[in-house]
Amino acid sequence: MRRALALAAVLLLTGCSTGPSLENQNAVTAPPGDSHHLTIGSAGFTESDLLAQMYSLLLKQAGYKTSLLTVANRELYEPALESGQIDVVPEYAATFADWLNAKANGADAPPVGSPDLDATMKALRRLATPRGLTVLPAGRAVDQNAFAVSASYAERHDLKTLSDLGASGLKVRLAAGDECVQRPYCEPGLKKTYGIDITAVDPKGVGTTQAKRAVQSGQDQMVLTTTTDATLSAFGLVLLADDKHLQNADYVVPVVNRSRAGGEGVTEALGKLNDVLTTADLAAMNQQVDSWRRLAQDVARTYLKDKGLLD
Repeated sequence: MRRALALAAVLLLTGCSTGPSLENQNAVTAPPGDSHHLTIGSAGFTESDLLAQMYSLLLKQAGYKTSLLTVANRELYEPALESGQIDVVPEYAATFADWLNAKANGADAPPVGSPDLDATMKALRRLATPRGLTVLPAGRAVDQNAFAVSASYAERHDLKTLSDLGASGLKVRLAAGDECVQRPYCEPGLKKTYGIDITAVDPKGVGTTQAKRAVQSGQDQMVLTTTTDATLSAFGLVLLADDKHLQNADYVVPVVNRSRAGGEGVTEALGKLNDVLTTADLAAMNQQVDSWRRLAQDVARTYLKDKGLLD
């Protein structure tokens, strides 16, 4: 609590003084550092908490002292990452690239995140480096937008992919957020990329219980959710594969403060998670916390031990 209050106070004092000065925006202003006490940031939702706990445990095993700090607002934790008050944060490649791009170039700047992971990572690193941030390699786990239908609906119409749904000619009422009617990854993209006949967007939110129940009951035929949604099976829902890669490459990536955590020790410790962590693993761990009420720290520790990453 004391650490959180101190962080909030410093953020208020520093205001907009984040990252290198404008004249140094294209230069790396500090060599890679290797502080022995690192603060791991979490964005305050289950998956971010789990990732932060795993980062902390892996870094401890590698000989670092760690502490965890939850700052749920990216507008606060990203400047804290730049200033070194937070040293490591789990992020999502395309989302963070677009966020930094908007911060640097304005809210109307064309997005730089895309379904292409390599292009997205290149853009992300180009934006992160002048701010004193290093983006470590992405792993296999991805938390991106996804679309689910009821298992009975999928079986009845032989649907496994979004292409299957488009080819079926079925009329689809989609449970999603209000913004779905305009976002390229949602209604417009489903129509253009897959030829899906979206008759209406039912504004029940992204992956909400209400939205899933609407599909479960047959009121709607499909729901916008995420690839690591842990509750789909409880509603009798299944994901349709994004086989034409409409969604952006929101792979999990550790982002570190270069001057404090940019050394090989941190990169090597966190890189071990990339070798094992999958999207399905994240979904299963989310379920243990959200549905089974297990503590994120216990779930993270058990997972790493089961994968042979912790003694």
